[in-house]
Amino acid sequence: MESRKIVEESEQFLATSTRELPLVLDRGEGVWLYDVDGNKYLDFTSGIGVNNLGWPSHPEVIRAAEAQMKKLAHSMGNDFYNVPQLELAKKLVQLTPGEFPKKVFFSNSGTEAVEASIKLIKQSDPKRKYLIAFIGSFHGRTFGSLSLTASRPVQKYLFGPTLPGVFHIPYPNPFRNPWHINGYEDPDSLINAVLEYLESWVFAHLVDPEEVAGIIFEPIQGEGGYVVPPKGFFSQLEKTARKYGIYLIDDEVQMGMGRTGKMFAIENFNSTPDVITLAKALGGGLYPIGATVFRKDLDFKKKGMHSNTFGGNAVACAIGVKTLEIVKELLPRVNELGKLFQEELTQMKVDDVRGLGLAWGIEFVRGERKEPDTKTRDKVIEESFKKGLLLLPAGKSAIRIIPPLVISEEEAKVGLSILKEVINSLR
Repeated sequence: MESRKIVEESEQFLATSTRELPLVLDRGEGVWLYDVDGNKYLDFTSGIGVNNLGWPSHPEVIRAAEAQMKKLAHSMGNDFYNVPQLELAKKLVQLTPGEFPKKVFFSNSGTEAVEASIKLIKQSDPKRKYLIAFIGSFHGRTFGSLSLTASRPVQKYLFGPTLPGVFHIPYPNPFRNPWHINGYEDPDSLINAVLEYLESWVFAHLVDPEEVAGIIFEPIQGEGGYVVPPKGFFSQLEKTARKYGIYLIDDEVQMGMGRTGKMFAIENFNSTPDVITLAKALGGGLYPIGATVFRKDLDFKKKGMHSNTFGGNAVACAIGVKTLEIVKELLPRVNELGKLFQEELTQMKVDDVRGLGLAWGIEFVRGERKEPDTKTRDKVIEESFKKGLLLLPAGKSAIRIIPPLVISEEEAKVGLSILKEVINSLR
């Protein structure tokens, strides 16, 4: 088979990364992917959130890209000006939550968007040297963003020490609360426990809150297991941050761009961050792009403090403009399909179901202590692949279910039926 040959040669010439399944992609059509041997797969991965508009992308996005490519592609977006960059910045400023003046910095990826956010808040007040992130978080793999990441030890293996001055606190996981004791089952108690830990332990013993520049979070943790926090958590976290003058960074790289039924996931939680980071789906599945949207008063104090080569290039930004327009139109259908996914997933033999819109996680555990059942999780992914359904893991024993936002109800039912059949056969 052609796939086997390519996999073997790739193992010889490509660096070790995160590949698990022996899938060699050839082309895509909407929510379907085809390998080089002609096998067809229903995609429940959206290219890890990149292809929210399907494969290779939405026809209107492709047309926008082609039109811009014929005019200007690389445009030195941080040295000169171009119209698509301005148009995308204006749209992002308008759409992101927060009734205050904003600006945008463009880059090439999510990790770069996070790096820019770190620089923005730390240079705003040199006395504030420290950052707070959450256990289970994933913010990227470059030096600064890796320092904030805490989803798997292997991600930091041999690379430390990373950025100093980062403190990690528990994330409010309703299914597996960090305290492993009774009394934290209801949402308010779990929220209070996390905030009390921050105030009574971190701020009381480890770092003065007046020296903390920012708190970074994912509205729904991605790599950490698709963990959905209690609805009131971020509004309460915001109150704590405002009390001490600490900025909030909202990492929307995986959960933004309509994935949860809102344009940005934080809109589900009644909270307004100071900085928002975006990437993945903003490029329409065609072009790498990252964006950091921030309060105008946080802007870099001097020219040259931060820049890059490809950020804000005309093609990526033209794609981003059209992508935002299409995603906005899809939001009602994402919410409707979300009801179908919730209904079907809760009837399967899994131990937890959580999600919003078209961002769902299912988890497999063993025993009363909810020990991660990684073996079953991995077997579900493997057997689903054999039956033509693509899935990705998250956390120690969860599966993320994130089909493209353009999926039809019929296609969704096909994928859910395969998943149910596989899980029933294993459990």
